[in-house]
Amino acid sequence: MNRPSLFALLSAFLLLLPLTGESRNYNVLFIISDDLTYTALSCYGNKVCETPHIDRLAARGTRFTRAYCQGTYCGPSRASFMSGYYPHATEVLGYKNPRPQLGDRATWSQHFKNNGYYAARVSKIFHMGIPGGVEYGGDGRDHDNYNGADDERSWTERFNSPGPEWKAAGDGETLENNPDGAKPAVGGNTFVVVEADGDDLVHSDGKTAKKAAELIHAHRDKPFWLGVGFVRPHVPFVAPRAYYEAFKPYEKMVLPPKLPGDWDDIPKAGINYKTSENMKMDIRRQKKAVGGYYASVAYMDAQVGVVLDALESAGLEDETIVIFTSDHGYHLGEHDFWAKVSLRDESSGVPLIVCVPGKEPAVCDSLVELIDLYPTTAALCGLPVPESLQGKNIAALLDDPTTEIRDAAFSVAPMRKGFLLRTQDHSFIQYKEDASGGIELFDVHEDPDGYTNLAESPEHAGLVNAFQGKLASKLEEVRRNDLGIEYD
Repeated sequence: MNRPSLFALLSAFLLLLPLTGESRNYNVLFIISDDLTYTALSCYGNKVCETPHIDRLAARGTRFTRAYCQGTYCGPSRASFMSGYYPHATEVLGYKNPRPQLGDRATWSQHFKNNGYYAARVSKIFHMGIPGGVEYGGDGRDHDNYNGADDERSWTERFNSPGPEWKAAGDGETLENNPDGAKPAVGGNTFVVVEADGDDLVHSDGKTAKKAAELIHAHRDKPFWLGVGFVRPHVPFVAPRAYYEAFKPYEKMVLPPKLPGDWDDIPKAGINYKTSENMKMDIRRQKKAVGGYYASVAYMDAQVGVVLDALESAGLEDETIVIFTSDHGYHLGEHDFWAKVSLRDESSGVPLIVCVPGKEPAVCDSLVELIDLYPTTAALCGLPVPESLQGKNIAALLDDPTTEIRDAAFSVAPMRKGFLLRTQDHSFIQYKEDASGGIELFDVHEDPDGYTNLAESPEHAGLVNAFQGKLASKLEEVRRNDLGIEYD
């Protein structure tokens, strides 16, 4: 009787790996939108802003409803998920690259590069100032070679996508600190809406999608880790005119409720850095800001479609893990707050869709963090997972979305010295490690929009104390790492 050779048995086993859901050398396509709140996406329930291409990805992947960033503005968030360490582990609490703290430890994309992958980014993956990092014309900078706080070691190649930003030809209006309408469209981190002339390829995100599509086809025969960084809907809200039509007249935009005394029971640090009041935005301007944001989201969504079409036409859908997310969320008038930085769900929560070949579509309500993406994709692709990484492998949620891997999500707002512990039942926010900046506690079931701060309620004193102990333990755990940093 002939026995099969060891080689034949091994070959048969390897052929079965994709079918049994075991790890393999998948490509990783990481798509990230800048300053995107999950509340703006139709797959997350928005009835005004339609995002068919992101929805299309959600229809074949796992859509996470309780995903949280680790820093509520670009710099610390991006340094965290790319390094695999929390912001208070690396002390990257602003807009720096984490490389000096990491030493020779590999970032997410670098780990794949070190294991034989082609690793590239198009546009913003690590921090890059917007609009300054992509605008061109008149400032004398070489934007083709401006890389912001990028990490060169992380990439085989990297590509930038210059665009006109607030200088785009079209109809522009400055909404922020412009009550008499005297200011023209201006640059910087300012609420500006530009209904732009020209097509999608005039602007940064159109160029990013085009280059990403080219790279997918060019590297179809070798495993790749491709980061595609879209800068919209980060201000300025700039998009070709056609994307604005669905949101006009802007007067039809509906703003969140405005409750008298809404800020009375929260600490000063809990009032966001941008509010309708300090931005001097009246109701008309607030509604136009929402319409401009949605138009920017619609434009970005169309570029996601270009990238997904390229993946499909290259025949790589069954070979590629696709991730869509944002670096943090964004307020659109909730509590009269605007933009990021806040530790409320609108700012700390992020859209997250993970699509792995062979996995069934699902909606997952379990708590996850962006820092989990590095170890999860490494495990799914059969690469060693560095033991020092501070994220968790959440691959089990792709098979059983009811599994609980985390009992709390952790995020920080260094600008406010704020810390968030978000559980399934409560949102606990503390300002300063000694709590001298104040505390917020919200019951997310009874008060999902966060109008009643329970932190001073005597009947919740025990819960506040428990959360404070949990936060202290979390910070101790975060700082107990192999980076060799001396903490105060």
